[in-house]
This record gives sequence, structure tokens and C-alpha cells, in this order.
Amino acid sequence: MTTRATRGTRRRTVVALAVILAVLSAFVLRLVDIQIVHADDNVAQSLEKLGTKTVVPGARGDIVDENGTVLASDTTVYDLQLDPKVIQDYEDEPDPKKKPTLSWAEASDRIAEIVGMTGDEVRGIVASALAKNRFSQYAPIKKGLSTEQHLALRDLKLAYVYDKPRSVRVYPNGAVAGNLVGFLNGAGAPQYGVESLDQKCLAATNGSISYQRGQGGVRIPGSERTVPATDGGTVTLTIDGDLQWYLQQMIAEETIGQGAKSGTVTVVEAKTGKIRAAAEYPAVDPNNINGVAPTFWMSHVFFGAYEPGSTFKAITAASVIDQGKATPLSHVTAPSRQEFPNGAVVNDPFKHPVYEYTLAGALIDSSNVSLSKFGSMVTPQSRYDYLRKFGVGEKTSVGFPGEMKGLLDEPSKWDNQSLYTTTFGQHFTVTPAQIAGAYQAFANDGKKVDLSLVESCTAADGTVTQVDRPGSEQIIKPETAAEVRQMLENVAVQGSTAKAIAIPGYRIGVKTGTAQKSDGHGGLKQGVYFTNMVGIAPIEDPQYVVVVTMDEPTRIRSSAATADAFQKAMTQVLKTYRVAPSTQPMGALLPKFD
Repeated sequence: MTTRATRGTRRRTVVALAVILAVLSAFVLRLVDIQIVHADDNVAQSLEKLGTKTVVPGARGDIVDENGTVLASDTTVYDLQLDPKVIQDYEDEPDPKKKPTLSWAEASDRIAEIVGMTGDEVRGIVASALAKNRFSQYAPIKKGLSTEQHLALRDLKLAYVYDKPRSVRVYPNGAVAGNLVGFLNGAGAPQYGVESLDQKCLAATNGSISYQRGQGGVRIPGSERTVPATDGGTVTLTIDGDLQWYLQQMIAEETIGQGAKSGTVTVVEAKTGKIRAAAEYPAVDPNNINGVAPTFWMSHVFFGAYEPGSTFKAITAASVIDQGKATPLSHVTAPSRQEFPNGAVVNDPFKHPVYEYTLAGALIDSSNVSLSKFGSMVTPQSRYDYLRKFGVGEKTSVGFPGEMKGLLDEPSKWDNQSLYTTTFGQHFTVTPAQIAGAYQAFANDGKKVDLSLVESCTAADGTVTQVDRPGSEQIIKPETAAEVRQMLENVAVQGSTAKAIAIPGYRIGVKTGTAQKSDGHGGLKQGVYFTNMVGIAPIEDPQYVVVVTMDEPTRIRSSAATADAFQKAMTQVLKTYRVAPSTQPMGALLPKFD
């Protein structure tokens, strides 16, 4: 029989065991939580307090042209520094056997020779550091050394030489496509251009190497943790670097020769909307952005909006033809100065008697009065809708940083004068890229394809991501586009710039434009204009659209200032892409007058 005392002892034993088991269970659960459930968090926390962590930077991706030519890349450079204290200790060492092979005098001369300095300069920097602090361990010598210089310094085997590596962005082709490529600021953040546009593809993800330290800073074996860096991807552009280089040289010469402020050349592939070149002057070299004014750090192909003038008379012609209100042979009576019933006054660019202008002739002579009358054959809303279809008032699909969409008021805001000036390219603004996009539709049988600048992104692991296929829209009938092209060819062979723009063996179509500029005080600048010329070739099988602009040329002040540049640009484009000469003869010339 169990006594009451015995039963009490057992109960106390059971309770004690239960308490012990509960405590042990709590310890086990806590151990599992620490070592398994939250192991990574705890290691990271311990590394913060007891460990050392080194960032391993990933390399930013390259930007290349359509042929793989590198336009932007990361490279490693080295910043050289010396340890003055170690140098002085060696100099003071009495035992010759403990001295380095090279004396400080010899070594400083060798270092100077490698980095492009004099021995006295190197010795002076070290002496200055020691004069300030006898125990100084830091004397910066030179930054941005090449790998070859790094290897030459390493071969000296000097204990006091340390050249710290760092990654820098370089642009091997300098200003070639510089306004398109963009650049990084001092903190490595993308500024302008494709550097900003495709940051998601180009950006790298840094890695790290970390470990825990024991007493005296000794690394604890097995505590190392490595997170590998991921390099950025390669962005492939649609442009041809060689063509871009030629056009930049050419437009620089032509712009300077015409005494203009700036100039651009834009080349678009007619059937795809791909931008094959976007050259400009002044051009920025991303390696030296301060070589030009900040206003030219961004691409004026996308940023510079202006009144296009007569180049948009072709859009007016397309709108009335597409609506069945006129044909290329329809005609209107046009004096050189016309006062309309609403009080608006329109002048032609030259004085002439009253003509019975055909629509084709109005484009050839660029008659403002005639286009005002032809444009009035459709409603203002209809003309506005066509302008929007051709891309006026909307940014291009490229999405270029800083891109301007231009200005286009609703018809309800057009006054008596702008009711007519909008028929010949005034009272709204566009960029060169928008002009190229508009004429791409003429070249592509009325189907407007979105412009594109980026071809693909190739990730560090080789995965290629193509950009989305560009959108397209049939904005005018194919027959309308064909009739407009025919009229543009007549401009090329009968217009005032016919001889200057002719390309032997090729049929082309062109239109010029000259626009007045605001003086910034509510008036217009006198005697200077924004000029442009746009063309399509070959006109019977359109392959390329070329747009040339010049801001305020002073040698020739009309759109003829762009004629030589256009001829050279289109010739080079046809040569670069080996476009076959025209084999079909031009049809009968359209009459200028009825």
C-alpha cells in the first residue's frame, strides 16, 4: 500500500520532470528558430556587429549599335596611392638586406614614368604627406590608370604601392551618337538618352562578400557568405554607327558653313519605322559633357520642337485627297497675297500674278495662298484629326527622355489667321522625329509604323528580349499616299532646289519648309528662320526617309540652306544600305498650272 508521503513525492517528481521537459522544449524550439527558421536574419545581424562586408559591384551593361559596335561600356581603372610611412620606414632601415631592391629615388622615378609624371612630383606628394603627419599611410598619386599601367606597377613589387580598382563608364566612340546614348552623373545615375531610357536593362545588381571576425580581427573559418553580383544587360540600338559618324561629320560641316546655330539629320527605315541615324550638331561627347552647352546634352531630334512650315503642306494635301475633295490636278485661283472674308491675310513667299494653281503646282511652288484654299475644302476638325493621325501633338513611341510632344491646339482655339496658317505648317510645333514619322506613312503606303530606337536587351546570362513589335495604323488610303509621293517627286524635279538635291540614278521625293521663330517677346525674329527638308527614296519603292534641319542659317536663310546636307545625307544612306538605283522611269510631270 502506497503511503500518502510516497504519493506526494511522486507527484513532485512528475511535476519537476514536466517543468524540466518544458524548459528543454523551449530551448529546442528557440534553437530551431535561431539556427533554421531565422538563420539568415541572425547571420546577417551578427555580420553587422561582428563581421566584415565588402561590396562586389556588378558591371553596367553595354550599349551597342545594330552591328555590335560598342557605344557605351563599363571598364576598370585604378587609382594609385602610396603609403608614406612604409616608404619612410624602408628609408630609415639600417639593414640593407631588409630594404627593397629599388631605392625610393629609383622607385619614384619608375612610378612616375608609368603614370606620366615626373619623379620630383611623386616624391613631392609623399614628402608633403609626411610633413603633415609622420605616420601618414595615404598619399594619392593619380586616378584613372589603365590596366596596362596597373600591371606595370604590380611588376615593381613594392609593398607601399596600392592602386585601387574602380569601375567607370566609358564611351569608346566619343561623340558618335552621344546625344542618343546619354551619360551618367558623378554618382553613377543615368542622365538623358538611352542610359536613362533603358536603365532597367543596363543596371547591374551588386553582390557582396562577408565574414565574421574573432578576437584580433581574425577571420572565422566557415563564416564566409558570398552573394554574386549580376551584370547589366546589353542594349542593342537600331542605328548604324558608321552611318551615324558620317552624318555627324557632315551636318557639323554644313551647319558651320551655313552659319547656323544647330543642325540635325534623322534617318528612318520606311517599312519598319526603325531609326537608323539621328545625327546632330553640336554633338555631346559623353566622356566630356562640358565640351558643349547643357542645352545640347539631350537629343534635339526629340527635344527641339518648332513650326515645320511647308513640309506639312503635304499633310494638308493628303487630307483633302483622302477625303475626296481634290486630286493632284484640282486647281484654285491664287494671287501672291490673299485677304480672306474673315479678315485673315496670307502671303506667298514670292510675288507673282494670279495663277490657277494645281494642287501639285501649289506644292512645287510652296504657295501658302493655294494651300489655304485647298485646306479649306475640308473642315477644321477634319484637318486637325489628320494632323493628329500623322503624329502632331503626341510624343513618338520611342519614349526618349525629355522628348517633346509639340503643340497643337484644338480647332476651337484657332483664330481667323490660324484657321489658314495651320494649312501650311504654322501655329503648331513638331520635332524632327515627328516629321520623320509623318513621312514614313507616305513612304509606307499610308500605314504609319511607330518609330523605334532600341532593338533588344541581352541579359548577362545571354537571354535576349526583343522590344515589343511597333504598333501600326493605316492613316490614309494607299492610293492617297501614292498620289502624295508622285507630287513630292514633282517637287524634287521642278522645285527651286532640284539641281542641288538630285542623286544620279535615283528617283526621290522631297518637300522643304521654312518657319519664322519667336523673339521671346510676343513678336517674330526678323531675317532668320528654322529651315528643314524631308525626302523619300527611291520614290517608286520607298526604303528610307531623311529629315534635315537647320536653326537660323545665315549664309542662305531659306530652306535651300539644307539642300546640300540633304543630298549628301540621302546619298550616303542609299550607299550604306546598298539600295539599288531606280529602274522605272518617272511618269509625266504634273502641271503646276491648270
